Amino acid sequence: MARPRPTPFEKTKIVAENRRARYEYFIETVYEAGLALTGTEVKSLRGGQGTIAEAYADIRDEQVWLINANIPEFSHGNRFNHEPKRARKLLLHEREINKLHGAVAREGMTLVPLSIYFNGKGRAKVELALAKGKKTHDKRDSIKERDWKREQGRLLRDRG
Repeated sequence: MARPRPTPFEKTKIVAENRRARYEYFIETVYEAGLALTGTEVKSLRGGQGTIAEAYADIRDEQVWLINANIPEFSHGNRFNHEPKRARKLLLHEREINKLHGAVAREGMTLVPLSIYFNGKGRAKVELALAKGKKTHDKRDSIKERDWKREQGRLLRDRG
């Protein structure tokens, strides 16, 4: 019997999205992680600023860190404004961290952030994927499939 599909995460406002990740990686499992932020970082994110195009996650000392994510300084911040590209701690349960650590260490997988968003309660969350890198021929297959789907839509729209 097939396993039931997990419910999708409740995304109220998507701030940053890594659209290239689905092209570069095979996405295996997706986790929702909290994000430990300072006050000015939250204000910048609420303003719709932030990029995770070059970001990745790393496991150090039994903690998961979001590295190279850019959250620009808050425009009305004072001298206590945050550093834009600092490492930010991701909040996950210990058993999830252990699963991720095992997959990264044994199977050579990567932790890739897919998006940063605010949930229904107004908390900043990161959609974190356990992914395996694609080879060049896999990327070509993805392009062919995407083009064929676009062509199918065009044909159906013209005929129907």
